[in-house]
Amino acid sequence: MPPQPPHDSAHSVFPAAPPPEATLSPAEAAASALDAEQAATATLGESAAQRASLSPLAPLSVPVFRMLWLTWVAANTCMWMNDVAAAWLMTSLTTSPILVALVQSASTLPVFLLGLPSGALADILDRRRYFIATQFWVAAVALVLCAAVLAGGMTAPLLLALTFANGIGLAMRWPVFSAIVPELVSRPQLPAALALNGVAMNASRIIGPLLAGAIIASAGSAWVFVLNAVLSVLSGLVIMRWKRTHVPSPLGREKLPSAMRVGLQFVRQSPRMRAVLWRIALFFLNATALMALLPLVAKGLDGGGAGTFTLLLASMGAGAIAAAMFLPRLRQAMARDVLVMRGTLLQAAAMAVMAIAPNVYVAVPAMVLAGMAWITTANSLSVSAQLALPNWVRARGMSIFQMAIMGATALGAAVWGQVATVTSVHLSLALAALTGLIAMALVQRLVTDRHMEEDLSPSQAFKAPVAATPPQAGRVVVTIEYTIDPARAAEFRALMQESRRSRLRQGALSCDLLHDLADPARYVEQIVDESWTEHLRRFDRVTASDVALRERKLAFHRGESPPEVVRYLMER
Repeated sequence: MPPQPPHDSAHSVFPAAPPPEATLSPAEAAASALDAEQAATATLGESAAQRASLSPLAPLSVPVFRMLWLTWVAANTCMWMNDVAAAWLMTSLTTSPILVALVQSASTLPVFLLGLPSGALADILDRRRYFIATQFWVAAVALVLCAAVLAGGMTAPLLLALTFANGIGLAMRWPVFSAIVPELVSRPQLPAALALNGVAMNASRIIGPLLAGAIIASAGSAWVFVLNAVLSVLSGLVIMRWKRTHVPSPLGREKLPSAMRVGLQFVRQSPRMRAVLWRIALFFLNATALMALLPLVAKGLDGGGAGTFTLLLASMGAGAIAAAMFLPRLRQAMARDVLVMRGTLLQAAAMAVMAIAPNVYVAVPAMVLAGMAWITTANSLSVSAQLALPNWVRARGMSIFQMAIMGATALGAAVWGQVATVTSVHLSLALAALTGLIAMALVQRLVTDRHMEEDLSPSQAFKAPVAATPPQAGRVVVTIEYTIDPARAAEFRALMQESRRSRLRQGALSCDLLHDLADPARYVEQIVDESWTEHLRRFDRVTASDVALRERKLAFHRGESPPEVVRYLMER
């Protein structure tokens, strides 16, 4: 955070103007607050019974969602075909457990490294065109993989490098798709839509390995990558049919570094998002041991081979699809934290069984349970993340969510692969099950989310200021002066901490509360913005929750006139 300038070092270039918090008269402010409260009540007052009455398949009645969902199924089928073919190809190139496990790391690490830039681009560019570009990237990588295998030049390092390149396409694709889903369905349908995304992932977990296994057995790995390329191109062509209208901001595109900073800042200042990230990262850090070591587990079973590996993956996908159909009832019966903890417990039990499974008759039911646990936990946390993000920062927030998943997956695959190298595959799975359960129990206890669900719908209650000559460069400093009853100072300071988080989530560089030593009743809120343009962007990011927060702050102000606001241009 930049150093805080002293008040007298800033040069005033704008006359005192009504702040976002003070553009309305007291009567108008009260009416606005009532309207905001009624809107929030209408949005958030849906009963659990109303939500549960929606069919798990209801979002598929929306034509655009149905078209893009089928495209998502094809895209994820390509991903699983690539991962299965790459993992099995690696077992033919080397017997090292760490190199086999690193295939998983190579496919997921790009999402951790590139997820935030990708999410920022998805928020500032045309999401439709960006989505199309990701599909053609994946197709190009698949063709290179195919050529390398057919030419006989494939090596373990080259396979890891090309798997990493394919993961770049995944890193670009996931944030934009996560961001567009809430555009396609109503808010009550969002949990079901996200569950269907999990169904798409797990249906592809069945279809992809089955196709890959059949092609590997009959024609060879190269043709898996050929089919991957064809499906990716077709998916891109289907997305072209989506008639989405991109509305550019009148303030112009955000600069990429600034957009990334704001995305990170929003998540850091959101207690709900922080709680979600802790949970999802710990779950995947340990649960990924099962996927990373599954090729070796399959080979170790009686009669194990490529068919066994495919069967185990398909069983996990089938379990996830079955569980998705019951998620609406589960969400009605249990709180999200309870679902997450029970999903983690079920995942740990399935991994423990896989650690000692002697044959497929024991392994297949365990993988079905693992799939159920996987989608229950991931969907519960994904819904929490989506509901904690307004649309303007949704792709960035979901990219950070995916970064947490993929970073934890990449690290977990490497860690548990190394543990398997030093000890054994079975002991590694058992340890991962135990540590995952203990870690989730601790984070559920220590990182609690006690904040109420906010109404993040956009609001136009705050009017942006107009400058006769807008400054072209330089930071903007805004001061807002409050007169507070000293007896209520502690309550006001606590509320201003919430206000600070709100300002920072909107993109301010800093926000501080100053107290006049000579006048105990005088407080000054000081906000610093990166530029005049970034100052104006904050008005476009105001939500109904921010309007309600303003009314709570004004309730402390004792002056007859609204709090005084002055805007300065910082000169160096």
